[in-house]
Amino acid sequence: MELSYLIDASSMLLRWLHLIVGIAWIGSSFYFVWLDNSLKPPTDPKLKEDGVGGELWAMHGGGFYNPQKYANAPKHLPEDLHFFFWPSYTTWITGFLLISVMYYFQAATFMVDPAVSSITPAQSVGIGIGTLVLGWVVYDQLARLLIERSQLLFAVIYVAFVTVVAYVLTQFLAGRAAYIHVGAMIATTMSANVFFWIIPAQRRQVAAMKRGEPVNPLWGKRAKQRSYHNNYLTMPVLFAMISNHYASTYGHPHAWAVLILIMLGSVLIRHFFNLRHKGEYRWEFPIAGLAILLGVLVWIAPKPPPATTAVPGAPVPTLADVTRIAQERCAGCHAEHPTIMPIAQMGVMLDTPERVKQHAQRIYERAVQLKTMPVANMTNMTDAERAEIAAWYAAGAK
Repeated sequence: MELSYLIDASSMLLRWLHLIVGIAWIGSSFYFVWLDNSLKPPTDPKLKEDGVGGELWAMHGGGFYNPQKYANAPKHLPEDLHFFFWPSYTTWITGFLLISVMYYFQAATFMVDPAVSSITPAQSVGIGIGTLVLGWVVYDQLARLLIERSQLLFAVIYVAFVTVVAYVLTQFLAGRAAYIHVGAMIATTMSANVFFWIIPAQRRQVAAMKRGEPVNPLWGKRAKQRSYHNNYLTMPVLFAMISNHYASTYGHPHAWAVLILIMLGSVLIRHFFNLRHKGEYRWEFPIAGLAILLGVLVWIAPKPPPATTAVPGAPVPTLADVTRIAQERCAGCHAEHPTIMPIAQMGVMLDTPERVKQHAQRIYERAVQLKTMPVANMTNMTDAERAEIAAWYAAGAK
């Protein structure tokens, strides 16, 4: 098998597995935060005597459920106790393997953009991995210093830090790589919260009960704080993971600001739902979040290229002219048998006149309006060729 095919097949399997375990992690995280916010004080005096601090009645799949949460710890350790950590660990592991296959092993194509900076592929990989480590170290130190003093101050400083990271990465890496690494940095922080704080706190609680010692409530409190942070960080990570499909975001001249605003809008919307679970309806948060998202969409809407004065008698570029450009500049990645990529990217093929005409709008959008294709302009499409495409499209793409 060719190496290019192995890379493509590996990325497919890893992406699939990453989605499966990611859904398991996010699903359990969202459920337990909802559960924690929805608990009510127990009405049964016996439950209170046993140390139950809250309970909930729910129905799902035709059955009744009555989950209970102890204020600190039960009097006796149950024999069958479930921990939730493997979804987090496997999500991070598959995510790192996926980013390695898609970006680090193909750094010259997807990490480096000569129009952005002149770094080498090896340097781009170092920046990417360093970002993951730096993100956790800074977050953890901020949390240690500020989490007990002011959640608001912590949030403001952390958002400022992520903003700086997003700005710096867009000055060195290709747009897609910058976005994916901001998301991977936050995802690494989330998984590190589970590995370094949440699970160790739970194991200390269990160990204390086995020794017959009282459980320190501070362990559970700190684990819960980190878990809540993960809940808010989920929405920004999910957007970063899908952003590579939307060139109007990472291809914008101020891509870093676009990313941060979209992430901020998603967090405000998530905050509304977390409050709603507690019975508080703060509509200003989703309204502000939606306003930010809609404002960004209006802001990044592709603008038509500057109008050019037509030369009297000058011929309008033909489909044959644009096909020639596509075959020379685009078919390396978009053809039935591409030479740069193992398969036609996104299923788009531009190696015949019929296919070029079929994808006329997409060609115009990516090559003329956004100028995000070819990737990192690796085939050196010229401004004159982009102008030819624009003139052909403006004339009806005939």
